[in-house]
Amino acid sequence: MPHDPVHVRLATHSDLPAITAIYDAAVRTGTASFELEPPDLAEMTRRFEGLVAGGYPYFTALDADGTVLGYAYAGAFRPRVAYRWTVENSVYVSEHAQKRGIGRALMNMLIAESEARGFRQMVAVIGDSANSGSIALHRACGFEDIGVLKNTGLKFGRWLDTVLMQRSLGDAESSVPSA
Repeated sequence: MPHDPVHVRLATHSDLPAITAIYDAAVRTGTASFELEPPDLAEMTRRFEGLVAGGYPYFTALDADGTVLGYAYAGAFRPRVAYRWTVENSVYVSEHAQKRGIGRALMNMLIAESEARGFRQMVAVIGDSANSGSIALHRACGFEDIGVLKNTGLKFGRWLDTVLMQRSLGDAESSVPSA
């Protein structure tokens, strides 16, 4: 049975309560994030404002009724200036909306907008090597496996791996940005 179409747009402050709830569930029940305590709305707002002010893209996916089903953003990969053309991505989809192509719609928009903003590389830092859904999504969106950092996170009483994947953006290595 086909699902209603999803609309992806830039995130707004009004999306943040739903984004906070989606991330809360991911932190409390999943291993995609290595945070142990879900951040509250004030902290999620601070993070959102910091990313937007830094020139990074941040999107939400909504159903026809305007319900936020997921979100994705890019942020600094590392803080040193030499890394300024490389971003790290994050994608979260509400538990009840998974397996509907929402993650892929968000990733496609995030990749296109990151390229438009001049970023050259996107890195995925995926929590848990058993996170097959996220790994498959990234592969489907053109990411390559870079490596696995073994036993780097301790959550729910067990060690978790960190999976690294990477995708070139735009003309990537063929030219040097002018700024």
